[in-house]
Amino acid sequence: MIPEHLRYTKDHEWAELNEAGDIRVGITSYAVAQLGDVTLVSLPAPGRTLAQGEAFGEVESVKTVSELFSPVAGEVVASNAAISESPEQLNQSAYDDGWLITLRPAQPAELDALLSAADYAAYVDTLD
Repeated sequence: MIPEHLRYTKDHEWAELNEAGDIRVGITSYAVAQLGDVTLVSLPAPGRTLAQGEAFGEVESVKTVSELFSPVAGEVVASNAAISESPEQLNQSAYDDGWLITLRPAQPAELDALLSAADYAAYVDTLD
C-alpha cells in the first residue's frame, strides 16, 4: 500500500506536508520490507540543517545498514525519539508512528518535484 497523499523519493523516503508548513519524513513500507527487522535507527538532533539528498541518519536491520536521505532541504525541527527507543515500530507502522524527522523546508517547492504515489509505485515495479 502506497499512501496517495505523500510524496516519494527513489531512495524510498516519503514526505508529508503538514498544516504548519513543515514536512514529516519517513521511509516507505517497501524499504522496510527490504530491510527486514529493524534493530537501530540513528536520527539527527533538531537544529541541524540538511541539503536535499543529504544523508541524515541510518537504519540498521538484521540484514543491512541503510542511510537515510533528506527529500528536501531544510532545518530539522523534530526527531522521533520513540522510534530511536523502539526501532521495531518502523516495521509495524512505516507511515504513521514510524515517521523519522520533521523538517522546516528551505525551498517548499522541492516537495512538488518528488514522485507522486503512482510514479513511486511504477518505480518500485521496475525493481522487482
